[in-house]
Amino acid sequence: MQPETRYARSKDGHVAYQVVGDGPFDLVFVSGWTSNVDVMWEEPSLAHFLHRLASFSRLLCFDKRGTGVSDPVPLAAPPTLEQWMDDIRAVMDAAGSERAALFGHGIGGGQMSMLFAATYPERSSALVLLDAFARLVRDVDYPYGLTLEQFKKLATLGEETWGTVEHVDQIAPSVARDERFRRWYARYERLSISPGLLAATLATSLETDVRGVLAAIRVPTLVMHRASSRFDVAGHGRYLAEHISGARRVELPGEDYPFHTGETEPMLGEIEEFLTGVRPLPESDRVLATVLFTDIVTSTERSAQVGDRRWKDLLDQHDTLIRPELERHRGRLVKNTGDGILATFDGPARAIRCAQAIATSVKSLGIEVRAGLHTGEVELRGEDVTGMGVNIAARVMDAAGPGEVVVSSTVKDLVAGSGLRFADRGTHDLRGVPGEWRLFAVEG
Repeated sequence: MQPETRYARSKDGHVAYQVVGDGPFDLVFVSGWTSNVDVMWEEPSLAHFLHRLASFSRLLCFDKRGTGVSDPVPLAAPPTLEQWMDDIRAVMDAAGSERAALFGHGIGGGQMSMLFAATYPERSSALVLLDAFARLVRDVDYPYGLTLEQFKKLATLGEETWGTVEHVDQIAPSVARDERFRRWYARYERLSISPGLLAATLATSLETDVRGVLAAIRVPTLVMHRASSRFDVAGHGRYLAEHISGARRVELPGEDYPFHTGETEPMLGEIEEFLTGVRPLPESDRVLATVLFTDIVTSTERSAQVGDRRWKDLLDQHDTLIRPELERHRGRLVKNTGDGILATFDGPARAIRCAQAIATSVKSLGIEVRAGLHTGEVELRGEDVTGMGVNIAARVMDAAGPGEVVVSSTVKDLVAGSGLRFADRGTHDLRGVPGEWRLFAVEG
């Protein structure tokens, strides 16, 4: 469930915040510019990340003034780092938090957290930094980050593509092909900060430099960065770890900038161990699941027939019809595949009935889908699933006709006694899958 949004009163305005969990210590998450406490829960990867943090803490999330659902700020005078830092104190006071660990991310969040920890050591129990930096642009004595020319190019490109799906290609390559995520993230950016304030804060960040406060940070500090990020965060991370007394540095896999995309479990494990002293037992990365693939029949021809705008509207309506069916049958949407979905279930009978419900419901849009299911072992990779079980389900779907739900013999054998009926479709060679496979079409 989405937490209740409340407002804290700071010196210069109202700050929207939420409290999640009831762990033994407080953790304040200080995001970068992209923040909207109401919209963030719509994205499963972001909700999962925050719930993991709240599993071992009482988590405080907030929108800085000028972002999300907090008070707006004048474009001509965006808040200084010091003024924005006061938002942390206002939220802690409103939530009754006397002392908290801080988790600062990226542009804005990292510098705010470092300044707060140095200024208010009595209210800071620990500091976690992800893809953070002391200054964004290189200097004669700071050979990390962006050159001035690169900064100007990035600022121009960022402002031009802000709030569009093109921006996802730049910052989150791991999910750049996920159309549902692209549309959500573009909307999330638009509802986080306006292009005008983005440009104003970018101009301010060019001059912001917290190197002078690093020696004053005395709380335990964890510095993390993703190894392959295109923003040279590795150099920034090394500098922070060298100049914050006793800081621990951890290099993580991946190249995404959003904290909640890509491979997040190694990061969350490091944070939990650093803050609690206990690392969680690793979750199994291989589980048994029933995998469902669906695909809109003759989607290419239909798209050409109705035009791009109408086709996009149809896909949106298709997604809207599918979501409640997945929820009703306890399915998990892994991703949209362009003109279909990949979902997993913990029960094959529910998966079949969900596929039937989807095939029936989308007919109201004048389209038909085909569906394929297989139960087997899959490998978990963050929010995605891979492995032979996924490949088999995809090939089973290829054997289905318009409006049909086709399953492997494994699925049929597991639902004996469920009342479901099947028509034998014989043995098939599934492309890329060893051996012959017996397939069955669901009747009724």
